[in-house]
Amino acid sequence: MTNSISVKDLTLNFGAVSVLKKMNLDVAEGEFIVLLGPSGCGKSTLLNCLAGLLDITDGQIWIKGKNVTWAEPSDRGIGMVFQSYALYPQMTVRGNLSFGLKNAKMAQAEIDKRVARASEILQIGPLLDRKPAALSGGQRQRVAIGRALVRDVDVFLFDEPLSNLDAKRRSELRVEIKRLHSRLQNTMVYVTHDQIEALTLADRIAVMRGGVIQQLAAPQEIYNRPTNLFVAGFIGSPSMNFLHGATVDGGQAFQLADLKLSLQGYEGGAVGARDQAILGLRPEHLIVQDYAEPGLTIPAVVEIDEPMGADSLVWLQASGKQVSVRVPVEQRMAPGTRVHLRVDMSKASIFDTKSELRV
Repeated sequence: MTNSISVKDLTLNFGAVSVLKKMNLDVAEGEFIVLLGPSGCGKSTLLNCLAGLLDITDGQIWIKGKNVTWAEPSDRGIGMVFQSYALYPQMTVRGNLSFGLKNAKMAQAEIDKRVARASEILQIGPLLDRKPAALSGGQRQRVAIGRALVRDVDVFLFDEPLSNLDAKRRSELRVEIKRLHSRLQNTMVYVTHDQIEALTLADRIAVMRGGVIQQLAAPQEIYNRPTNLFVAGFIGSPSMNFLHGATVDGGQAFQLADLKLSLQGYEGGAVGARDQAILGLRPEHLIVQDYAEPGLTIPAVVEIDEPMGADSLVWLQASGKQVSVRVPVEQRMAPGTRVHLRVDMSKASIFDTKSELRV
């Protein structure tokens, strides 16, 4: 499979501060890549480097087999959608969509054709003669996407395009972007700090921290087999539960205070004996039951029962730690109830405390 974008040893420094560090990233033709991470991790900075809005310190950027490291943004064959809609308030939707094409001296017939195509794909035909002030936030963002779409480019870059919308509009437009990619099959690189957007939109997610990609993989791989403690804690809402202990019996069991849990069924690598280890368990990978099973369950006490609609989130104290568990909404539990948490070890993650890497 050919690469649409290749980033090679990309480094960006702002004075003495290193923002992106020897970064390498290949994006396949037609792939939807999401750059995900907390504020300040470098995800928007990387996108701006791809767009040509920032000059890099070292390395190379290739788009469609062409070295564009020092090319102007207009010569890179990209369309960019920003967090702010950045629409011209005095122009109609039609004017906003066609403005860049007119500046490029494109024939009017071709402009009309591209505007009609973009408005049909994004379902904004009835809005073409309105001005931005008469549009909702979701409609304005559709127009902003349409402005990139009319350029008829191979690569689209999205910089947190949904963050200014309310939850309902965000959800609706997320579906529209997914549908847009499915229809066009263009390469898309999408920046967000919202893990729901990342998990639902991406073919692959690049989880970033401190200017470094921590893990690059398919959403389910990142969710189920996080490469390190940071990725495990960042992905998931609520976060993965972490229990500190040790692996004993040659790595066949996990010692949690005076309790031993069998590691049979764990799908990581060879665990081995470690005097410091962390057991990671997603809230949905624990089962609440009222009886103990030696080697398989952890005793716990219910603190809070939070109904969430489709299910409930129960917060408990287990082995001196606060633990969250997802349960059916009908399974109501009063605070103070003593229960036992059965561990699904096939879905668990074990991390080395010193390296913080998954084993």
